[in-house]
Formats: sequence, structure tokens, C-alpha cells
Amino acid sequence: MSSPSDNGRVGPGLLTSYGLIGLPLAVATLPLYIHIPNFYAVDLGLGLAAVGIVMFAMRLWDVFTDPLIGILSDKTSPRLGRRRLWVAMGIPVAMAGAWAIFSPPQNAGIPYLLFAGMMLHLGWTMVMLPYQAWGAELSADYHTRSRIAAAREVFVIIGTVVAGGLIAAAASQDARTDALRLVGLILVVGLPIAGLPLLLRVPDRPPPVQRTRMHWRQGLKVIAANAPFRRLLLSWVLNGTANGLPATLFLLFVGEIISAPDQSEYFLLAYFSMSVAGMPLWLWLARRHGKHRVWCGAMIWGCGWFALAPFLGPGDTVLYGALCLGTGLALGADLALPASMQADVVDVDTAEAGQSRAGIYFALWGMATKLSLALAVGIAFPLLDVAGFDPDTGGETGTWVLVMLYGVVPIVFKLAAIAVMWRFPLTASAQAALRNKIAGGQVT
Repeated sequence: MSSPSDNGRVGPGLLTSYGLIGLPLAVATLPLYIHIPNFYAVDLGLGLAAVGIVMFAMRLWDVFTDPLIGILSDKTSPRLGRRRLWVAMGIPVAMAGAWAIFSPPQNAGIPYLLFAGMMLHLGWTMVMLPYQAWGAELSADYHTRSRIAAAREVFVIIGTVVAGGLIAAAASQDARTDALRLVGLILVVGLPIAGLPLLLRVPDRPPPVQRTRMHWRQGLKVIAANAPFRRLLLSWVLNGTANGLPATLFLLFVGEIISAPDQSEYFLLAYFSMSVAGMPLWLWLARRHGKHRVWCGAMIWGCGWFALAPFLGPGDTVLYGALCLGTGLALGADLALPASMQADVVDVDTAEAGQSRAGIYFALWGMATKLSLALAVGIAFPLLDVAGFDPDTGGETGTWVLVMLYGVVPIVFKLAAIAVMWRFPLTASAQAALRNKIAGGQVT
């Protein structure tokens, strides 16, 4: 079997085989961070403070395991399948952790939650980080990488929509228990089924590069000196925070400002559906104008729609639906294009270090993603609290702050991301020159 990285051609069948596992992985995300804390704290009576400490400990666990798995997968022998081996080992760990945390016994306590959560996060990391690095290595072609990232994100969005439907159905405690158990079942059954095409059909070969021995300190210096990576990472955190703020405040905005909480699932469906529908458009534009400029254009488009938020009020469901469609279209570019550019900045490292280290780069990428989400929550909730916002009693100042955080502050973050990315140096021609250098073994 020839590697797709040889000629850059990746067909629809291979894209499906690669992207499919993103669906069950995404199904667990929303329930894990929305329902699980409340379920263990309230339904199982473990207390908000204790459960909050455990959820924080899971994040600290990620800080340790993400770079560890990234480095280990980079160092695994290509004969064993550097990415395939770790995904195969991670699937049963993630299955066991998912079933444990989503279907606990009635007497489950804090130690049980901590152990189950750490197992699920470990399995998740063992699958997700090598999986993302695998996608970056599937093709050396500048534009094909965008199609690969888009294929993965389409299945991730489908999984997110499925999870949203389960959340919407989990109104009572009994319904929540059944919905969470169903999430666990989806992972237990879906992960191995969706993982088989990936493990059996998708080639796992590193890019052709002369391997060199490099001390870890020198390796860190090479990463730190990778200017395109630094620029892309900063833009990703800024734009991720911009997207995370309205995501964090979505239910509050729909309930307090639009006064249509019963329609929230339809707004989410419109948002995610438009992101999938818009991906072909962004890929077409990126092929003609370059990935970073088209991503900047998509962020400008999103800013225009967010600017509508301060003018909305009770009953403006049609206008808010339009806002969801408009920002959802921009999300398609946010998901496909930066992930594709991440593969390109790894080429800078490969040409400099003389070895393929996509695993550690995607570990850093994952940590930046979690940082942007944490920043969104860390900005939104304290400011709402200081402003005296109360969803039960309202309050003019608190409501005004909610609107600003939802629609105006994201524009500021997006404009900052655009400023950082506008002169991004890795164009198609620059990336092609890097690949020629790597293929020729001209590494420093």
C-alpha cells in the first residue's frame, strides 16, 4: 500500500475511514462537561465543591498526559505504526473510562469519580492526539490537508449534535441517568466500530525525512523558535476564546435576552448544520486565496454577525436564528483551516529538527484549546457575578454585561486573532518549498 503522503491524493473513502472515529469521540464532550458535574454533585449527592475539585484535577491530569502521549507517539517505531498503535491501545482504555463515568453505581463516591475521569481522559488522549497527528501526516499537500481536517471535523460536529439531542432530552433525573448511560454505551460500541476503518484502511507512515538524534533541550528550542507555530497558536487561543464566550453564555443569552429557552436546541442545530454546509465553500476559497487569508475573512464575517447581538431583544427569534446561521458558517472555517495550517507548521519543525514530531505539536495544540475554553469561562462568569447578574431577577447592568460578553467582546478577540494571522508566512509556495527540503533530506 502506498502512502497518501507520496502524492497528496486522498479519496472520499479514505477520508471517511479517517474521520469516522471523530463522531463517538465528540458525543462524550458536551455531556462530560455539562451533565456529569451536576449529575455527580446533585443526583448522587457528592457536593458541588468536591466534584469541582475532581473536574479541576482531570484538567491537571491532561496537562501531564497530553505532552507525554504526544512525545511517546512520536518516538514509537514506524514499523509498529506510530499513530495506529496508540489509537489501538487507547480505544479500550477510553471505552472502560466512558462506561465507568457515564454509568456509575448508586454508591459511587469521589474516589470513584476521580478514577473513572482520569481513565477516560487518559484513553481520550491516547486516541485523540495520535489521531490528529496521523491526519497531519496523511498528505504533504497544502490543500489536501484542509480536506482531511474538514472530514474529521464534520464527524465531530455530527457527534456534537447527537450529544446535544441527548442533553435536550435529559430534563429529569431519571432521563439524565438514562441519557448518560446511553452516552457511555455509544462510546463502548461506537469507538471500536468507528475505529476499525481507521486502523485497517488508513496508512500510517511518517513523512520521508532523514532522522537525526536531538537532545530534548535542543528539541524544545526548535519548537520555541518556530515562528509560524507561535503565531498560529496565539491566533487559535484568541479566536477560541472569542468562540468560547458565546458558547459558554448561549443558554443564558437565549433565555434572558431572546426569551426563547425552549428553542435553544433548534438554534444549536442551525449553528452546527451551517458549519458543515459551509466547509466546502471555505475549502474552495482557501484553494484560491490561501488558508490564512480565508480564515481571516471568515473571522471578519463572524464579527459582522456578532455585532448584531446588542440589538436583539425578547422575541427576536428570526434575527437570532440568522445570527446562528451566520456565525455557524464562520465556524466551518474555524474548524477546518487552522487544523490544516497546524500540519503546515509541523513541516517547519521537521525541516529544522530532521524528524517528524507531529505528536508533541498536537499535544500543545490541544492544551491551547483547553486554555481558550478555560479563558472563556474565567472571563464570563466572574464578570457576570461582579455585575450582579441573576437569571431569576434580571438586572439592567447584569443584562448589559451579558450582551457585551456574548456579542462585543468576541469581536475584540477575533480582531486580535486577525491581526496576528494576516501576514502568516506559510503560503502554499512556502510550504511546498519546505516539503521539497524535507524530501531531499536537506535538514539542519
